[in-house]
Amino acid sequence: MGLYEELLAGGEKLALVGLGYVGMPIAVAFAKRVKVIGFDVNAQKIEQYRSGVDPTMEVGDEVIAHCGVDFTADETRLREAKFLIVAVPTPVYSDNRPNLEPVIGACEVVGRNLVPGSVVVFESTVYPGVTEELCRGVLEQTSGLKCGVDFKLGYSPERINPGDKLHRLDTIVKIVSGMDEETLELVAKVYELVALAGVYKAESIKVAEAAKVIENSQRDINIAFMNELSIIFARMGIDTNAVLSAAATKWNFLKFSPGLVGGHCIGVDPYYLTYKAEQLGYHSRIILAGRQINDDMGRYIAENLVKQLIAADKAVRGAKVAILGLTFKENCPDTRNTKVMDVIHELGEYGVVPVVCDPVADADEVRAHYGIELTPLEDIRGMDAVVVAVAHKRFCWMNDKELSELFAPGVRVLIDVKAIYDKNGFAAPEWRLWRL
Repeated sequence: MGLYEELLAGGEKLALVGLGYVGMPIAVAFAKRVKVIGFDVNAQKIEQYRSGVDPTMEVGDEVIAHCGVDFTADETRLREAKFLIVAVPTPVYSDNRPNLEPVIGACEVVGRNLVPGSVVVFESTVYPGVTEELCRGVLEQTSGLKCGVDFKLGYSPERINPGDKLHRLDTIVKIVSGMDEETLELVAKVYELVALAGVYKAESIKVAEAAKVIENSQRDINIAFMNELSIIFARMGIDTNAVLSAAATKWNFLKFSPGLVGGHCIGVDPYYLTYKAEQLGYHSRIILAGRQINDDMGRYIAENLVKQLIAADKAVRGAKVAILGLTFKENCPDTRNTKVMDVIHELGEYGVVPVVCDPVADADEVRAHYGIELTPLEDIRGMDAVVVAVAHKRFCWMNDKELSELFAPGVRVLIDVKAIYDKNGFAAPEWRLWRL
């Protein structure tokens, strides 16, 4: 009986290493079909899961409370599994070099507990070559086992979109790959248990790694184009959203919108590709140009807020400004690499210290990582300006009357970053509305 059959029969277990926004939903999905060990080095997170709390809001407390995942922070429990999936983050350093320390650390944990006959599949976004060159070496060194003889490698890039309830693990095609044909077939069969939309068998691990990193690079470039258009149209006195709505009537127009590009994927992954290209002697032009535009949008938004304050005859230094939304995207509690912080830092250069409100973000996490105390929406009053930075549902539901209650008497400066409000409802002279 092979490993796949043993998994189905309950004789072998599957393990998830890394239980964040990607790993946890995968663990929960597999637990419906096979025995699953869910491991994370964060003991506090494990206790939350065991208590039936889903801090990621990806599957919900009810699902977590009744799922069959065996949550643990004890790495030795990984010895009970022969099919291991590694789903840890791959951030960048401050100079935008790939930070592979989380992947290396995960490999060391897995290696210390790897048993002969195992298959290790990586889901983390990396540049082509990391799995077979870096990960393989760390696993062999820490385990004393030989890759290709004692254990096999696979790669299946994560495609879960945090906060997206439509495109989920069971509704998207899953790319799978393996170091040889036998491993590829096994990895494909195992993922077919949860990837109900089917799997796509990449011809090699490097192809699968490359496919993932270009998916987010493509999206990053498209958003950068929209951001550049918004800058151009602003100088022309044209509403960008109106232009995009008109252009979208053509069948092959790509519907992207301007905005802040942060998070752990789109704002990071392009640097993995350009880093590898630099090593091979090629300096990216399009990819890095897009990154430069997107990375500069926080400053651009802050500068336009300052201009609107001046136009409204309000003092800039010491102005009372509220930022609504801190997470990197709407309706998701994830604040990693949020570009709203760029707006906050830039405003600080002008002597503006805004109050920040986010009903979705984890207040303790925000306090620990950014030193910011979140303010409840009902406590925000008497503002000179309000920046709606994230299109959370709570903010989208607000009408002009509810928004008016946030301001001090006089002209109300509203910065609608994602253009979620009807501009016709915020006319001068009572309002000064600016949006990308």
